[in-house]
Amino acid sequence: MEAAMTALQLRQDVLDELEFEPSVDAAHIGVMAEGGVVTLSGYVKTYLEKLSAISAARRVKGVKAIADEIDVRAPSDKKTADDEIAKRALDILAWDTVVPAGVTVLVRDGWVTLSGNVDWYFQKRAAEHDVGKLSGIRGISNNIQVAPRIKAENVKAKIEGALKRRAETQARAVRVSVRDNDCIVLEGMVGNWQERRAIENAAWSAPGVHSVEDRLTVG
Repeated sequence: MEAAMTALQLRQDVLDELEFEPSVDAAHIGVMAEGGVVTLSGYVKTYLEKLSAISAARRVKGVKAIADEIDVRAPSDKKTADDEIAKRALDILAWDTVVPAGVTVLVRDGWVTLSGNVDWYFQKRAAEHDVGKLSGIRGISNNIQVAPRIKAENVKAKIEGALKRRAETQARAVRVSVRDNDCIVLEGMVGNWQERRAIENAAWSAPGVHSVEDRLTVG
């Protein structure tokens, strides 16, 4: 009975957080919870709203994993032509000075695939964030490759130093290792999703990082 009550309370906490998040219309989002795993269902109007709903659920204490079953539906289920979405995506990427030239866009049935090469991870995320603002898209596959010019020298020390400076993380419980000179492996236990995300961001912020393997667990 206690486990059932815990699941019910977690479900209610996630629903409350979705209602509290101003960028999310929670009226059509369903929530199920079991064993710390939260399933989000229903639909939202934009891709960014979907991402906001997932982020809101991650903030809730007790959430260990999220199953995303949210659909993106345009108002009145109006579909936007793929060629129109592609043109608007190229325009918005060209306007963003953070995103370098060379990022390509492929659109099929409202699903956008981004490709190309950038020097930094934040450029890859910026491209996805820009395209996510567009109406009519169902989702994004971000296949942009990070190919930094800077070699990953002393990257482990840089990340560990960043973790010690950040109040929201407990660096003592996190182990950082480097594989193949540019892949960061994170291990250990953290208290919540927010702390886990802060540690991931610290790893991605180090120069020369091509990929991050997150083995952190939320306790």
